[in-house]
Amino acid sequence: MSTSESDASRASEVLASEDRATPDDRLHIRPGTEVSPEDIVLAAGRDLTPKNLEWARNKLAEEGPAALDKLLP
Repeated sequence: MSTSESDASRASEVLASEDRATPDDRLHIRPGTEVSPEDIVLAAGRDLTPKNLEWARNKLAEEGPAALDKLLP
């Protein structure tokens, strides 16, 4: 196999790996830190306003850290 053939082979392998969807268990990984109301607001795609922060505080109080997991894809 020539150098250009091996380069083309590697390039196609890279493209094939990039076409794969991210596994679900990787999408729902939360860092070891506590979930803040700001995290909830941002994950919901909302602006950081006092009203939205209050909404997030209530959501965290009701659902706990799982509230963030429910908002993530």
